[in-house]
Amino acid sequence: MVFKRKYPKPDLSEEDLNKLRRIRSSMKEEKRRVTRASIILDYLEDYSDDRIAARNGMNKNTVKKCLSKLREFGMEAALNDLPRPGKPRTITDDDKSWILNLACTKPAEHGYPDELWPYTLLTGHIRKNRSSLKNISRSTVFEILNEAEIKPHKIRYYVEKRDPDFEGKMATVLHVYKEVDMINNGFIIPELKDTITVSFDEKPGMQAISMTSEELPPVPGKYPSATRDYEYKRLGTLSLLAGIDLHSGIVTETVSRTHNSNDFIAFLKKLDSSYPKDKRIRVILDNLRVHTSAKTREFLLTVPNRFDFVFTPKHGSWLNIVETLFSKLARTMLREIRVKSMDELKDRIDQYFQEINKSPVIFRWKYKMDDITIA
Repeated sequence: MVFKRKYPKPDLSEEDLNKLRRIRSSMKEEKRRVTRASIILDYLEDYSDDRIAARNGMNKNTVKKCLSKLREFGMEAALNDLPRPGKPRTITDDDKSWILNLACTKPAEHGYPDELWPYTLLTGHIRKNRSSLKNISRSTVFEILNEAEIKPHKIRYYVEKRDPDFEGKMATVLHVYKEVDMINNGFIIPELKDTITVSFDEKPGMQAISMTSEELPPVPGKYPSATRDYEYKRLGTLSLLAGIDLHSGIVTETVSRTHNSNDFIAFLKKLDSSYPKDKRIRVILDNLRVHTSAKTREFLLTVPNRFDFVFTPKHGSWLNIVETLFSKLARTMLREIRVKSMDELKDRIDQYFQEINKSPVIFRWKYKMDDITIA
C-alpha cells in the first residue's frame, strides 16, 4: 500500500538520484551522509516515516529532520549539516594561506627527517610556529587542506616525457597496432601480407626463493590457508625474454640467468625458428642498449630482411602490449612462489607459457585507437 504524504515530493533530477545511490552504497562517505541519502531514497519510494526509521535503524525524529531540510533547503542541505550559530570564526584567510603554503613544502626544509607531512607532525609544527593557531586541531588542519585538495601525506608518480619525439614514436606504435587489428579482422594490407608482428620485452630480476622449513597445508576448520615460516633463502635471479604474436596470441620465450646481448640474440634465434623463412618478423620493443648493441647488429646481418624493429618511446614501455602478459604473470604464477632451485623456477616458467600456448589469447590495444587512421 502506497503511503500518502502531506507534502509533495521534491523534484530531483536523474543525476541527483544517481548521486544519492552512489552515496548510499559508498564505503568512503561519512556515515551521516550515507544515512541521509538512504532516508531520502526511501522517502522517494513512498515509505512512511516509521518504516524509514526502522529500515535505517534510527528514531523517527531523525527522519523528520532530514526530510524537513530536504523540503525547505534542497538535497545538498539535507545531506549535510546546516550552518550553526556560535563562536565567531577564528581562523583567518591569512592563517589558512599560511597552512596551505606550509603543506606545499617539504618537512626537511623545516628541520624534520620526514619526506612527507604526517598530519600529526604538520599540526604540531603549525601550533609551535603560528601563535594564532596554537590551539588548532588535527581535524581542522585536515579540513582546510581537504578543501584545497592538498594531501601532504601522499605522493603520486608520473613519467616525464624525456624523449623529444615521444608523440611521434607513440603514433608509430599505435599505427602498428591499428594495422594488426585490421589484419586480424580480415582486412588485407598488401605490403604486410607476409609480416608477423610480435610484442617483446624482458622481465629481469625474477627471484628464485626457497623455504627454510616445511610449508604446512590448510586444515579444514582450523587453518584456512597454507602456512609458511617467515624466513626464506634467496637462490638467485632469472631473466625472462618473451614476445607475444599479436595475430595468434602464441608466446615465444626464453629464460636465462643473465641479461645481455647474447640472451637477446638467443631469443631472436628462437623467434626466427618459429616462423616460415618467407615471413618478415616485426618486433615492438623498448630502447634497451642490448637491442642495438654491436653483437645484436652482427647477428641481424646474418638474417637480412628477417626482422624489423619498432621502438617504443623512452619511458613509454607502457605502450607495449606484452607488459599486460608480464603483469598477469606477476599476479598469478610468480605470486608467493617458492622453489628448491633455479632450475625449478625456470622449468615452472616454461611450463606456464606452454599452458598459455595451449589456449592462446589475442591481446588487443584499445587506448587512442580511434585517433589512428590507415591511409
